[in-house]
Amino acid sequence: FVSVPGVEEDIFVSPRDLGMATHGDTVEVSLFTQSTRKKEKGGKREGEIVRVVERGRTRVVGTMEKGRNAFVVIPDDSRVSRDIRIDQNMAAGAGVGDKVVVEIGSWGKGQFNPEGRVVEVLGKSGEVSAEISSVLREFGLPPSFPQEVVNEAQNLAVSIPESELRRRLDLRKTICCTIDPEDAKDFDDAVSLEKLSTGDYKLGVHIADVSYYVREGTILDKEALTRGTSVYFPNGVIPMLPEKLSNEICSLRPKEDRLTYSVLMELSPKGIVKNYEILESVIHSHRRFSYEEVQAVIDGKGSSGETNLDELLLEMHRLSSMLTRKRLREGSIDFESAEAKFRFDEEGKPAEIIKKTRMESHRLVEEFMLLANRVVAQHIGLVKKEDHPKPFLYRVHDSPDPERIRELSGFVAKFGFTLNFDGGVSSKELQKLLEQVRGTEVENVINEVALRSMAKAIYSERNIGHYGLAFEYYSHFTSPIRRYPDLVIHRLLKSYHEGISLEEREGFGGRLPMIAKKSSELERRAMEAERAAVKVMQVEYMKRHVGDEFPAVVSGVTNYGLYVEVDDILVEGMAHVRDLTDDYYVYDEKHYSLVGRHKGKKYRLGDRVYVKVIRVKPEERQIDFILRESESETTKKKSGRGPA
Repeated sequence: FVSVPGVEEDIFVSPRDLGMATHGDTVEVSLFTQSTRKKEKGGKREGEIVRVVERGRTRVVGTMEKGRNAFVVIPDDSRVSRDIRIDQNMAAGAGVGDKVVVEIGSWGKGQFNPEGRVVEVLGKSGEVSAEISSVLREFGLPPSFPQEVVNEAQNLAVSIPESELRRRLDLRKTICCTIDPEDAKDFDDAVSLEKLSTGDYKLGVHIADVSYYVREGTILDKEALTRGTSVYFPNGVIPMLPEKLSNEICSLRPKEDRLTYSVLMELSPKGIVKNYEILESVIHSHRRFSYEEVQAVIDGKGSSGETNLDELLLEMHRLSSMLTRKRLREGSIDFESAEAKFRFDEEGKPAEIIKKTRMESHRLVEEFMLLANRVVAQHIGLVKKEDHPKPFLYRVHDSPDPERIRELSGFVAKFGFTLNFDGGVSSKELQKLLEQVRGTEVENVINEVALRSMAKAIYSERNIGHYGLAFEYYSHFTSPIRRYPDLVIHRLLKSYHEGISLEEREGFGGRLPMIAKKSSELERRAMEAERAAVKVMQVEYMKRHVGDEFPAVVSGVTNYGLYVEVDDILVEGMAHVRDLTDDYYVYDEKHYSLVGRHKGKKYRLGDRVYVKVIRVKPEERQIDFILRESESETTKKKSGRGPA
């Protein structure tokens, strides 16, 4: 498919009309008329590639194999449809089975394949270290910082000048704490809460003031913009900022003074923001909590060791719970996305996969951050009559395509659930659906299908609101250590607070579209890379489970088989239609199912199944299953209790 800027509908290009273009290329496309070519199924416009304007990549990662007269590299990315020819003298010592990075010299022509040279050997294909390295190269993620970036970070002073402390709101005597994952190293947000004599709350969200250290136009700033975001792999992180900043001078470590940007909000007992201030500040974090520690206090099964701190956490929990209820009543959609966490052995290989549990302590932090982000966006977006509009970077989420919602409604109806979509669908209606499916066997599948039917949230200089959260104004302010847009928002807020000219505003306005577009693209790249790295670890884990059987759910249906996701460990793989040997199965696209032609047996999206691992292909990041009888039937037969 070719997407054209400013045109909503993509153009379909069949493989025979692709020429030598590949995924990510900027191309010139010629449209077919209806008379020369029937429209592709689904009504898409069709065309052919007439010219590659600019290549989207110059390097490809893949596995070296032996060809007839030379080596060939089989690309990891299936969207690169041709193998790459490597002459013997261009192999850089790589051999058959090596994972390599290839620099493309020629993209080929006609029947001739692309040609290139090996520029890096990552290790043996299938080995976990080589596969993780290949994910880094495949997505263009820098494994380390350039020396000049490291030097600039090292030259930053750790101590805070007295003049800067005097200039800021001093909150060092206010009890603040950070709440993060157990293994977190960078703490970019802290929270505080006071109960006022009026019965109102004073909630403080205090965010690391990265903009004080990373000034616009510096080497550090340019590198941060190039990276866009930190990328989190199961076994490590590729940070947006060097460790000196992310883990040290910007991290809100306990018992240390830190520069922050605070949103101080006065809330009524019903969660209505009555007043707020956004100020540069300095805090002294009283305590670093893990989510588990806070949850233990909430459940009454643990203590911080300080009575006043326990009471503070319980009051925070009461306030956050009320904010959650209020947000959901107003139409905010609350997706429960299942995530897996890995535990590693001494060799760095995954020894265990654990399904993460979303706790009330997670919600506590989420609600406070959501509120701060919303207040910041309203602060700029709600323009007073006497003021000029201020250029800003919003986090926006468009309403879903009506056709996709129609399909979602039809899909959930097959499981006995209802989604009313007459005249479009509100976020409230979608939230009602999620409440219907919560706790059912098909919750994860319906959540996933509902997510796919939604538009993607992006950064934009134009505010259109956030459909999923049901917020008219929303931004990303709370994570400047790991997201570039948050850093930009801090700078904008400071500039507007200090007062700037119309000319300076126009300068901001001119740069923001580029920053929004680039940040959205880099966010997508990070998500794809994180998924690929998780898949590498899942495949490595399943290597030792070939022959084992697991309960699972059908997570996808295609004409070539069923995607199944193993319970609890969330490992997904394929049960190929060729391995369904009890019948000839036909794909029923309308009903998301495979149907046996002779016996009529159906496998539908969301069905519970029992599977056996039969193949693991690390170099292709694939896990193959076959369907088995139910666990209870298998157990009965083994024990002799089944029917004769």
